[in-house]
Formats: sequence, structure tokens, C-alpha cells
Amino acid sequence: MHHHHEHGLGWTLDPLLTIPLALALLIYAAGWVRLSGRASSRPRPWLFLSGWLVLALSLVSPLHEAGERSFTMHMIEHELIMLVATLLLAASHAGGVLAWGLPKPLRNSLGGNWKTPLQAIWRRLTEPVTATAVQAAVMWAWHAPPLFNRALDSFGWHVLQHACFFMSSLLFWWAMLHPRSRSSGYGVSAACLFVTSMIGGALGALMSFSASPWYADYAAMGMTGIGLDPVDDQRLAGLIMWIPGGLVHGLAALGMFYKWLRASEQASGLGAPFARAQSDHFDAAALAAATPDSLDTSRPESRAAMSEKPAQK
Repeated sequence: MHHHHEHGLGWTLDPLLTIPLALALLIYAAGWVRLSGRASSRPRPWLFLSGWLVLALSLVSPLHEAGERSFTMHMIEHELIMLVATLLLAASHAGGVLAWGLPKPLRNSLGGNWKTPLQAIWRRLTEPVTATAVQAAVMWAWHAPPLFNRALDSFGWHVLQHACFFMSSLLFWWAMLHPRSRSSGYGVSAACLFVTSMIGGALGALMSFSASPWYADYAAMGMTGIGLDPVDDQRLAGLIMWIPGGLVHGLAALGMFYKWLRASEQASGLGAPFARAQSDHFDAAALAAATPDSLDTSRPESRAAMSEKPAQK
């Protein structure tokens, strides 16, 4: 395995990981400072910062090296990325803040017509069914022994594996949390989340019930880093994917189902007494440059937002 330390676990401070993480944090901080002086209320950074922190610790803390000695620890790392970090980042509405953190020439370029093809790709990828299928394909493909063994043997392939997990799950959670049609979209999100719990649960169950280890590097260990033989280590990893992973998706499905019922009541005029309080969004004009919603000009609210200009200091 790559980056293996015989004595103790260390931090993985490779530039392939630390530079993108640091840039993302710096850009967000710059955008937050700029928007704080322009928006009617300051953007709340806690969801983004929490998601960034979970992602960073998953990738560079000793947990990463522990994953080279135990498949269970490796699975915990993957679950933190796909179930916690990307969920928080998708819920943070950070697109506009990140856009305002870019240098002015890059920020101004976001208003050009060149992005029209990208809008079409974004709309397609963030359709709930499409996003669900993409994440499922990525998860099953990378847990197949040929690709997983390659990731264990090569740091570059391991980075690619984590990038695929990160991007596919970020698209998935964005699609689930931000449906285009609230009346029906929450129902579709609930169904997709339920299906995802079944897909991940099936993969976890296969691992748990397997009589032999799937991956060569773990199979070669007489005893893994957590004191289990490779078969029991894999069974525990499968249970983590199966039960906690399924629980997160199942609870999210129930939340989306509840929102679908509320939206249906409001659409039929039955839910007026329970109308949803408006979330504390900051100045839409300040965000019009770059949030995925504002880039999607097919939405009426996006066209309204893009017609506004950021207030000058």
C-alpha cells in the first residue's frame, strides 16, 4: 500500500489534497468578506465550514492512513465524505459566496453566454433520477475489486477515487435538497433517497456476507489495523455501509416525504395555516453571479435574480 508508516499513523499532507482544500477555504472566506459588506444580512458560513472540516479531516487526518490498514476505517472515511461532508456542502448554498471570492475578472466572466452549455449539463446531472444513477454507478464501480485494488496501490488513483465519490455525492445531495418543482420534486427526492438506501445496503450486505475478502492488500494482512482478520474487517465495513448509510438515506427520505406532503397541502390551499417560514437568505442580487440556481435561467426566480445588480459600496 502507498504511504504506509510502520510506526504510528500520520497526516496525509500531499499537495494534491491540501492545495485544493486550502484554495476552497480561502475563496469562500474572501467571498464571505465581500458579501458581508453588500448583502442585507451576512451569509451564514457554518454549514460550509462544517462540511469543509469533515472533508478535510477525512482526507488528511490519520483516518486516511488507518484506512490503508483496515477496510473498516477506509469505509468510515468514505461514508464521512459521501454522507456527511457533501450533504453539509450541498445544503450550504455556497455557490454565490464562492463566486464572489473569485478575482473580479473571473467573477465578471460568470455572466457570459459561454456557460449556456454548462447550464444544460448541470440541469441534466442534477435531475434526481440522473444524480441517483450516477452516484450508484460510481459507488459500485469503485468498490469492484479491480478498481479498488488499483486505488489501494496508487496514491494518484486513490485521489481519483475520492474525487469521484465527492463529486457524485455532491451532485446527488444537491439534486435531493434543491428540487426544481417543490410540489412533486420532494416526492421524487424521497423516492430516490429510498432507492439509494437499497443500493448502498445491497453492496454493504454483499460485503458482510462474503466468506472471503474482496481486496488483495487487505487479504494479505494476517491481522488488520483494528485487530480483526481480513474477513471480519470486511464484514464490519459492509455493516457500516449497510446500516448507518441506509439510516442516513432513510431519514433523509422521510424528511423529503414530509416536505412533499407540506408542499402538496400548500398547493391545494389546505396548508396556508402551516405555511413554511422563509429561510434567512441574504441579498439575492449579491448572489446572482454564480449560484447554480441563478445559473439555471430556466427558473423564473433565477431570471428575476439575474436582472438585479450587486449594490455598490
